[in-house]
Amino acid sequence: MAPSPMHKSTANFGTLPVFMTTISTILGAILFLRFGYAVGHLGFLGVIGIIFLGHMVTIPTALAVAEIATNQKVQGGGAYYIISRSFGLNIGSAIGITLYLSQAISVAFYVIAFSEAFDPIIRFLHYEINTPLIDKRWIGLASMSLLSVVILTRGANIGMKALYIVVALLFTSLLFFFLGKPTSGESAFVLSSEISNPDNFFFVFTIIFPAFTGLVAGLGLSGDLRDPSRSIPRGTLLATLGGFMVYLLVAYKLAISATPEELASDQLIMQRIAVWGPIIPVGLAAASLSSALGSIMVAPRTLQAIGMDDI
Repeated sequence: MAPSPMHKSTANFGTLPVFMTTISTILGAILFLRFGYAVGHLGFLGVIGIIFLGHMVTIPTALAVAEIATNQKVQGGGAYYIISRSFGLNIGSAIGITLYLSQAISVAFYVIAFSEAFDPIIRFLHYEINTPLIDKRWIGLASMSLLSVVILTRGANIGMKALYIVVALLFTSLLFFFLGKPTSGESAFVLSSEISNPDNFFFVFTIIFPAFTGLVAGLGLSGDLRDPSRSIPRGTLLATLGGFMVYLLVAYKLAISATPEELASDQLIMQRIAVWGPIIPVGLAAASLSSALGSIMVAPRTLQAIGMDDI
């Protein structure tokens, strides 16, 4: 039996939602919490090697996605639809079920990162106002519950509207970071400066590489796009190349703004560098929340497409 149509007749999303969903997943929590660690352990040259090695995987993947999206009509299901129509339902279903689980479970990880953004506020309230220390897991639990209720009751449109706001906050925090000054007041740039006894290259690579793989996030909106063959290639390629440039610039800014020891020991070192420090936890919250919004909108579409193929 032929599979049922999986593309909404009322689809009205364009290229911008694909770009925002993808770029917000690429510029996620790892950028704010772990990139300083990478520069501290490997130095500027080592991190540039990680960025180039990671994008040797993601850029050809983005190009392949763009080619497939322009050669065939991509309906709902995003990456699952492309894989199942390219390699058959047997391979597609095996990968699709795993893909759905990874998208759904990743929402919880993004919410955990979102909770980390509240750490400065929790510590300030505890040490300055003598309030009891709050377990960040309660913030994550409340955030996950609220996010689920909003998406389930209001649908994807409210999620996309929220995505516009959080992506704006994300880029504002990055701008404040780039306008910031070195922690010591003087910039010192050494290509290979690193801490003593650093973690090895591939250990750091395994931590940083997932940050570059958010390019498939925008594919999940395929069933809601007016013109998937136009929006998917443009949105995916622009987000992948834009993320590549941002990571290069962040690596350089970190290298000239703090010592390797500071970078390796302070996971919120960007807060000390930014022209206004509190914007960095806001950016971390925005990056994590936007990634969670993207995943929570995409995962049900993957499962729906699998179901409509009678897997």
